[in-house]
Amino acid sequence: MKYRLPGKCLTTAMAIMPHTDLEAAMDIALSMDVPFWPQLPKMRYHEDMYAQSSEKFPGLTIHTEEERITFQRDQFYEELPRHFEQCESPGYYELSEEYSIAFQDFMSRDLSGFQCIRGQSVGPVSFGFKITDEDRRPIIYDDEIRPFMFEFMANKANAQYRQLKKKNDTALVWMDEPGLQMLFASFTGYTASAAARDYADYMELLEGPRGIHLCGNPDWSFLLRDVAPDVLSMDSYSVGHVFTRYKEEVVDFLKSGSIIAWGITPTLTEELSAETFSSLVARLEEMFDYIAACGIDKDELLDRSWLAPSRCCLVNPDRTRSVEQSFQLLREIAEYFKTKYHLD
Repeated sequence: MKYRLPGKCLTTAMAIMPHTDLEAAMDIALSMDVPFWPQLPKMRYHEDMYAQSSEKFPGLTIHTEEERITFQRDQFYEELPRHFEQCESPGYYELSEEYSIAFQDFMSRDLSGFQCIRGQSVGPVSFGFKITDEDRRPIIYDDEIRPFMFEFMANKANAQYRQLKKKNDTALVWMDEPGLQMLFASFTGYTASAAARDYADYMELLEGPRGIHLCGNPDWSFLLRDVAPDVLSMDSYSVGHVFTRYKEEVVDFLKSGSIIAWGITPTLTEELSAETFSSLVARLEEMFDYIAACGIDKDELLDRSWLAPSRCCLVNPDRTRSVEQSFQLLREIAEYFKTKYHLD
């Protein structure tokens, strides 16, 4: 089922933020047109997206002080029967407060006034590449573990979607999938064709709108045509010149009713300091004009667009300052486009 979400240059952002102050991070997240609950790994390791998705996954152990997750095959099979005994229980796949204070805080608020609200979960491909077994082999390569992992991750996403939908009928959970880029590297042992089949099955398991976010530069045809989510969030600041060259796929994607979240304001201090409001508006207008010239009315393109910061950033020496400036600049750019093109 295809969902038609509100567009017209609404603002949102990837959820990983450098803050250690929950209230400050939440204020910024709620300043977006499509707000989200923040993921704050610098506040504590359980707020990391991989740790959050590990909750109740058989065979996994979180080492908080070392900030790492280990997987043991024997432990997996030992814990699996208990998982199947409990997994049908109400709330089993929901994020607990231990694994996300931020999510609980978000859910405690009145979110009914927004056009749309958003959650997120690490995607199964990225999770499968990140978590390794005793031999340091990613679990996505394991033909026995991989099907379980895909189903488990879908159940986690669906549980979150159901909770969000109670707060706002127009809700979305997107998958953070930095690992999708690895599918097209020569060294991977998990082929794109296998991933396409697995991902098609996975997407069918998801309830509500399907969204994918990644900051890399994968085979965009794979995402735009084979996966075809309802929302595709990408770093147009860094790779927009490549992405827009997939012009036929982009046009077809937008015409189908799906949304592209254009990541336009940089969050890395060096990049942000080199840009201005005018330079970023010009960059975005250039991409929009190029795509519009390839077979879609610009008004339709704008109707199927969201705007976002280019990517998350945890490494700036100024901690939160550059990220907060990026969000502020994003709001200004979005207001410019909404005013210029009458997107009310």
